[in-house]
Amino acid sequence: MLNSGSRIWPIATNTVREAVRHRLLYTLLFFAVTMIGFSVLIASLSYVEGERIIQDVGLASIRLFSVGIAIFVGIGLIHGEVERRTIYTILAKPVTRSEFLLGKFLGLLLTVWLQLCLMAIAFVAVSVLVGAGLDLGYVAAMLLVGVELMVIVAVATLFSSFTTPMLAAFFTLGIYALGHLSRDLYSLGQASDVPAVKQAATLLYRALPDLESFNLSTQAVHGVAISGAEVGWASLYGVAYSIALLILASFIFHRRDLE
Repeated sequence: MLNSGSRIWPIATNTVREAVRHRLLYTLLFFAVTMIGFSVLIASLSYVEGERIIQDVGLASIRLFSVGIAIFVGIGLIHGEVERRTIYTILAKPVTRSEFLLGKFLGLLLTVWLQLCLMAIAFVAVSVLVGAGLDLGYVAAMLLVGVELMVIVAVATLFSSFTTPMLAAFFTLGIYALGHLSRDLYSLGQASDVPAVKQAATLLYRALPDLESFNLSTQAVHGVAISGAEVGWASLYGVAYSIALLILASFIFHRRDLE
């Protein structure tokens, strides 16, 4: 286990260095911070609940641009190693394909968590400047944004293990959209009188990630109490789902022809 970790960690740190040199990361981060600051102007157009509007827009910007960074920066990392032929040098060493894939996943995850921290700092700064209240609900919301990003990075890693960057981005965006609609699709399916539709809706709901379970923005902004159990179960679900995706990605990547 220790030997495996000593092989995975250098790949992860190198992935972080590679990702932070990506211009798109800084572009998306810039727009995210700009939107958080711009929320003050948006709130000024309203006569009521200006502070809530600022924080609502801020949290939405953090979620949207974090996912954008996870997808559009991450999808090319494995493909780039194959295109540059550097993957052969790495795999020629005592490194398995699973360790290579896990190293890439951890490196990208550390990168998106780092930019999440930067966005959170900007969010806190704007909230303090406008006098908006902050409590543990926002900590819980940010924590689950991080868990959601872990799931999205795992999805991006899965698709990057066997397809092109463009298709990986398309598929990952599709999973992200469907993951936030999975509860609604399930409810619509269960309301149908056709048994096949109900079964299809159930299977789809179980297969797709329930990304809405990580969305506590509304509760945080409106001061609704968030229990530790709610955060704990959502985090456990996110970790388990990510592990399942990485196992599947490893299985596929082991059988991929890299020639």
